[in-house]
Amino acid sequence: MKNFILVAGATGDLGARIIKSLIGKGAEVHALVRSGSDEKKIDKIAALGAQIIEADLTDATALTNACMGATCVVSALAGLRDVIVDTQVLLLKAAVKAGVPRFIPSDFSSDFTKLQEGENRNFDLRREFHTHLDKADIKGTSILIGAFADILSYNTPFYNLKEQSVAYWGEDPNWKVDFTTKDNAAEFTASAALDPDTPRILRIHSFSVSPVELTAFAKAFNKGEFRLMPMGSLADFAAYNKRERAAHPEGEHELYAKWQQSQYMHSMFSVQNTPLDNDRYPNITWTTATEVVSQI
Repeated sequence: MKNFILVAGATGDLGARIIKSLIGKGAEVHALVRSGSDEKKIDKIAALGAQIIEADLTDATALTNACMGATCVVSALAGLRDVIVDTQVLLLKAAVKAGVPRFIPSDFSSDFTKLQEGENRNFDLRREFHTHLDKADIKGTSILIGAFADILSYNTPFYNLKEQSVAYWGEDPNWKVDFTTKDNAAEFTASAALDPDTPRILRIHSFSVSPVELTAFAKAFNKGEFRLMPMGSLADFAAYNKRERAAHPEGEHELYAKWQQSQYMHSMFSVQNTPLDNDRYPNITWTTATEVVSQI
């Protein structure tokens, strides 16, 4: 049987883009989808040319069978502990049992390896999964992308079109925040999945942009005169996030609780993706900050 790439989380936005990119590179792709997944999403993936593998993601035997013959398992799963830790551990064990040589976990985030534990709940779950991955008899490669570029269109405090403001934390309004478009992330991930010699961590971004630069871009693209808004120290921000998390325990069951969104913002101003691995696959055309901001 010809070797292939197995993609878990295939019906999600990022997973579907990874599959599209893999197939565009000539790869054979098997898309692992949960039993009972949206038929329209499954049909869309199948139309790309992927072979659909529908399985109960808690069934170790089914997962092992799905992994048989794969050269790499790519996880684009999204969720809380039951997914990022529990389901990924089952998938990891299945990949090891099936003899798969490589595993790319669902990280796709800021460089949480440089953050203290407790600063970001969703990153801590990934850190916990890494304790399993690093002990497994398989070669793991994490792809760290900063933040997805589409959040610039969400009217977050960082770039708020409604309020015409750009907020920042810390002392430096020239701090560069890393962003990656989903298409760039998918293409890089596809290239990494087909690369047998990837290191443990790969760091990328489509672009990095500072609050000062964002205000200039907004003016250049006739978005208005945006105000720079200093929001205080990162230490105070971290303390605020901890208080909010303690005050709203219901958020522990929400993927994007309000305090979790604030934790993401804290991470964006705390770490940068260095060193960059953008040049590893020279055929990728990286989207620029001006391309993204001009289209919002």
